[in-house]
Amino acid sequence: MSAETPAERFSGYYATQPPWDIGRPQEAFVAACDLIGPRVLDAGCGTGDLAIWLAGRGHAVTGVDFLAGPIEIARAKAQAAGVVANFLEMDALAIGEIPETFDAVTDCGLFHTFDDARRSAYVAALTRLLEPGARVFILCFSPAEPGEHGPRRVSEAELRAAFAVGWDVEAIEPARFEVVPGVPGAEFTPGGAHAWFVRVRRT
Repeated sequence: MSAETPAERFSGYYATQPPWDIGRPQEAFVAACDLIGPRVLDAGCGTGDLAIWLAGRGHAVTGVDFLAGPIEIARAKAQAAGVVANFLEMDALAIGEIPETFDAVTDCGLFHTFDDARRSAYVAALTRLLEPGARVFILCFSPAEPGEHGPRRVSEAELRAAFAVGWDVEAIEPARFEVVPGVPGAEFTPGGAHAWFVRVRRT
């Protein structure tokens, strides 16, 4: 039997209620909003809650996700909210080819889904996409979250290694990753899974 592909796995989550789809931006991004530049790429945007919130605050936002279903939902949400945001069906490893200029990339729960090879390819894509001075904001699971359920935990050392060349690691701070209580897959620490909130700047 062949292994389940990422597209199959995440399509399964979106067929019901994804545990991470809380209907609003994660608090770490709200707290950091004043540091997020005016032109934003939301990588792994899902159904668009963070992208739409940023657009509502006046940011020019493009959201990308590799699944068509969440992108369609995000477009409908943006229309219902009366905000303008661009949503593209695209693998995050291809973002380096987007012919636009961005001041910031937001990544809410994407970085920790990659294996080592795809993580390196993702950082390379970010490096191609962003000009010096642009920042990336990442919320990812940390080893402080007990057990092995859910996404891969990312250590501080792994984060620093991933952004060792061409980047300045400005902050790696403990945070929480809130999930929808009671849905399948949401069996994490009450109050939100332990996470890192990471800010790096392109040099």
